[in-house]
Amino acid sequence: MPYTKFISKPPMTATFTDYVAQKDAQNTIQLNVTKYGLMLCDALQQNYQRRHPNGRNYSYALISGRKYHKVMQCVNGETESVHAFIDKKTGEVYKAASYKAPAKGVRFNLLIIQEREFVLKNCDWAGGYLYRNAYYQGA
Repeated sequence: MPYTKFISKPPMTATFTDYVAQKDAQNTIQLNVTKYGLMLCDALQQNYQRRHPNGRNYSYALISGRKYHKVMQCVNGETESVHAFIDKKTGEVYKAASYKAPAKGVRFNLLIIQEREFVLKNCDWAGGYLYRNAYYQGA
């Protein structure tokens, strides 16, 4: 038998309508991840204002990259540091390891309702909820 034997692929069974339905589902997930990321930015902003009513002018912005959304902490409208990373396709939240990369290990998933509600309720502007030993006892 020759070394370069032809290996046949199974016939494609997906139709164009299946492809369109799958793409629509992926787009819906990505839009929901963006929406939940903006909700996290609003929750962080409210937490900071509640704890420091006369503090610095902090705000939070969601900046999209190739693979991740960055939750940026801004001072007077200029980005200062990365608060967290959110995977654009899966909704997984990571603690920031540096300005360009997330830390290893998923902290939360914004697409899971229980985890999203916990994050939006318990997030704090300093990022304490992103540590692995935080008080989340969910799934």
